[in-house]
Amino acid sequence: MALNDILGTAASGLAAAQAGLKAVSNNIANVGVAGYAREKVNLTTSVMSGNVTGVSVGEFERVADRFLEATVYRRAGDYGKAEVTSGYLDRLQSLLGQPGAKSGLPARLDAINASAIAMTGSQSSAQTSAVFIGNVSDAISSMQQITKDVDGLRSDVESEVGYSVDKINTLLQRIYDLNGTVSQATGLGRNASGAADQRMSAIEELSGMLSVNVRDQPDGRVIIETTSGQMLLDTRLRQLDYPNKGSGVGNAQATYPDISIRFSDKNGNQGALTGEKLDSAAVGGKLGGLLDLRDRALPSFSEQMGVVFSGLSEALNAVSNEGTTMPPPASLTGRQTGLVSTDRLGFTGKATFAVASASGTLVAKTEIDFDALGPGATVNDMVTTINAGLGGAATASFTDGVLKLTAAGAGNGVAISQSATTPSSRAGVGVSQYFGMNDLIRSDSSTLVPTGFTAADPHGFTTGQSAQVILRDSSGLALTSYTMQPTTGGTMGDVITELNGSDLGKFGAFSLDSRGRVRFAPASGLSGASLQIATDSTDRFASGRTFSSLSGLSGINSGLDVGQVRNDIVNNPSQLPLARIDTSVAVGTKAVGSGDTRGATAFADKLAATLDLGKDGVVTVGRFSTALLGRAGLEASQAQNRFDDAGARKSDAVNRRDSYSGVNIDEELSQMVVLQNSYSAAARVMSTATQMYDTLLQMVR
Repeated sequence: MALNDILGTAASGLAAAQAGLKAVSNNIANVGVAGYAREKVNLTTSVMSGNVTGVSVGEFERVADRFLEATVYRRAGDYGKAEVTSGYLDRLQSLLGQPGAKSGLPARLDAINASAIAMTGSQSSAQTSAVFIGNVSDAISSMQQITKDVDGLRSDVESEVGYSVDKINTLLQRIYDLNGTVSQATGLGRNASGAADQRMSAIEELSGMLSVNVRDQPDGRVIIETTSGQMLLDTRLRQLDYPNKGSGVGNAQATYPDISIRFSDKNGNQGALTGEKLDSAAVGGKLGGLLDLRDRALPSFSEQMGVVFSGLSEALNAVSNEGTTMPPPASLTGRQTGLVSTDRLGFTGKATFAVASASGTLVAKTEIDFDALGPGATVNDMVTTINAGLGGAATASFTDGVLKLTAAGAGNGVAISQSATTPSSRAGVGVSQYFGMNDLIRSDSSTLVPTGFTAADPHGFTTGQSAQVILRDSSGLALTSYTMQPTTGGTMGDVITELNGSDLGKFGAFSLDSRGRVRFAPASGLSGASLQIATDSTDRFASGRTFSSLSGLSGINSGLDVGQVRNDIVNNPSQLPLARIDTSVAVGTKAVGSGDTRGATAFADKLAATLDLGKDGVVTVGRFSTALLGRAGLEASQAQNRFDDAGARKSDAVNRRDSYSGVNIDEELSQMVVLQNSYSAAARVMSTATQMYDTLLQMVR
């Protein structure tokens, strides 16, 4: 080997050691910087004309394992979703109060039952009646407040969805810019470690917002797509487009606009749609958790709260409609039923319509045998039969969907009683309760009872009216939607046929149950699917009753929002119908007595009995509400556990990544010693070669 070759080899060794020391210096300087991946010098053997001429020093190389980084991204997505879900479900649980608290809904329902029992031994005192009425009002108010609080949570979630979209767009634009920097440096053969570190941190933050897959490209760029397949970033920048973002305040809505994906220029100005969108919790991360809460978890709770109200109102109204006051009221005015006078009556069994004096003496009565009226009888036929039977002692009328019964003669009152052996029934409720003649609880937006419609009954809607029905799976994903458009003159059977023939019918079957409620049986594998009526312009025979309120598809339309105890009863507790009229006695005989508290016992018995809640099963109101609130607590606890687990898994993934690519100060100091020795050895070779060269020159001289 020539002396020049020896000197060149030694010089390359010095340069390699210097580069290595520079890398160590950079690593030590950044030992506390989050997301910094240590560097190492890329060294290769230098060969010239087939001879080894030392070592070539390349650019610094970032030490990282893309598989470990990908694990961090996946775990960050799980963590982001678990964190936001746990936070909001914990807030929901706090709104419901501590288990066993007197202010909790189960305690309020128990208070209704306790006060009903108290009335049974008090000779119907005004004080105990007032307590009972107050407890019912408190329970309804509690349900309404809970529902408003849940809507408030949904509003907060919706606001966070908008903020999250903005954050995701900012991160995508930053990653796109860093992609360009890394690609340019890679193409020029320069070190891109700094930009790559910043990009990794941005991707980790992005993966916490939504779950992503990251693929490295030969030019140094990365391609990012969601785990559900939507492309977010390749050679072109994309941005999320959400109409509600930027409003600052979210609102609880029946439905929300889709989050679309648009192409964008480098400045973030959005352009054409890509045809893809983010529409369910399947996107993962914080955004996925927010969408799940907004579209599934919180609406489901509100829907179930509506079911509690429906059960409570049906139970209490069943008792109040079998009772009367002493003296009986001069008139009874029902609620809006959505029926017209030509509608099929549809009742079986018997009921007695009676008139009594202020002293409780029976003035007149007529027993209506609905079976004898025949299956073709109409509402108007019932009114005619009542008027004929009472002979002018009282008058029944049916106007604009409301039945009214008014006594004739000063001081007289009216009452309705079920037959003891064959009580009247349509949709499982008596005639007085069906028409709401003596309801304890009223709601202007609901009939409060199932309709009892059959497939042959006219739906009463007109051409041009519509209702949009959305089907969601158990994750909140909108599987499909359909805008129902009934035509004038059609039947309820036509509505069911239309729904089954739509895209909704591909996921299950619609039918009418025995109480006239529209039921949906999801197809196999779609357990947990739910229906939601987003918009509804239908109006049955201009009664104000929509398909939403009549179908019984969802507890959202139960009428809870405007439900209340009847005003005259609130203002005068003596108007609580606790007495029972004895229709078996002859006219001119005492039929109603003061101090009759049989209605109080009936209230207590009815609350303890099971009710048919349709899709929610046959259960008591108290048990259903307890299960609902218990389930909310369980879900909050499970969400907290998932959050703790996700945090531990993410920390483990970060530790593994950092153990491989992070800076270990002991290793760097050890490497520094090695490089110093290498530098000294190269310097010694150069010094020796210099001495040899000087000796050679002396010999030549």
